[in-house]
Amino acid sequence: MEPARRRHGGGRGRWLQRLPLALLLVLALLLGLFLYFFARIDRFDAIQEYEGRPEAGSGTNWLIVGSDSREGLSDDQIRQLHLGRAEGRRTDTIILLHRPESGAPTLVSLPRDSYVPIPGRGRNKLNAAYAFGGAPLLVRTVEQVTGLRVDHYAEVGFGGFVGMTDAVGGVELCPSRAIRDKKSGLRVQKGCQEMDGPTALAYVRARYFDPTGDLGRVKRQQEFLGAVFDRAASPATVLNPWRMVSLGNAATTALTIDDGDGPVSLVQFGLTMRAVAGGGGRRVTVPVADANYSTPAGSAVRWDRERALELFRSLRTN
Repeated sequence: MEPARRRHGGGRGRWLQRLPLALLLVLALLLGLFLYFFARIDRFDAIQEYEGRPEAGSGTNWLIVGSDSREGLSDDQIRQLHLGRAEGRRTDTIILLHRPESGAPTLVSLPRDSYVPIPGRGRNKLNAAYAFGGAPLLVRTVEQVTGLRVDHYAEVGFGGFVGMTDAVGGVELCPSRAIRDKKSGLRVQKGCQEMDGPTALAYVRARYFDPTGDLGRVKRQQEFLGAVFDRAASPATVLNPWRMVSLGNAATTALTIDDGDGPVSLVQFGLTMRAVAGGGGRRVTVPVADANYSTPAGSAVRWDRERALELFRSLRTN
């Protein structure tokens, strides 16, 4: 019996010796998949130099934009999602993500209806900058009104919201009330529940049911981003090769980044978003003085300028 026990112990010892090698192989596979999918992401010159551009401050700033691009969606999906046939491309979500040199990150939502000066175009709603001059003008506008230098840029379309949500098996979102919104097709009950891609997109887009309008939608956008990054970084996704491949395909189809963004910066972005999602950072909206500000461009959002500048100054030096 003694030799049998030794053989059993020896087998377990060999298995333990091979465990580090197995882990290295898994890590190598994940790294290979990441680099493969990263190489497929679309890039363009979103961040451009101009006279008077803010100097780099402490930390790193990402500008995250959710556009109403229908790219990657079939005609049936466009009808199902109540997306309509609007010409051009507009921004539904505009977010600054600040990663400090040390300490907790901050995610700042900039309401798309914010009434701000747009270089060369006068005052208008913030999302009009994208309509006038695409990502470069939007980046410049955000830099000028915040005083923060944008280091990295990421943009995702409607199809990306749907694809990435479904790729991670859906997300848990928690409406504070039952919602029936004809414009977006959203029909959900009150309370925490799993939502698939189309439902999550409608939840993020809907605003006509909500008396707080654009500001209410901003809060739902933050909730969604936290949920999807939390699910993407969970063991159920990371340790599931099929989900990882599905997520990679969805991300590369939907994501567009700046020419200067590399694999390391994208990893830092993901880790920073994961920290915010896990409660290791702040999620705020730029301070608002009037959410129904009457302007020539229609009802808009007027910032509380003093408090907004105080927020951006704190980020610039953090």
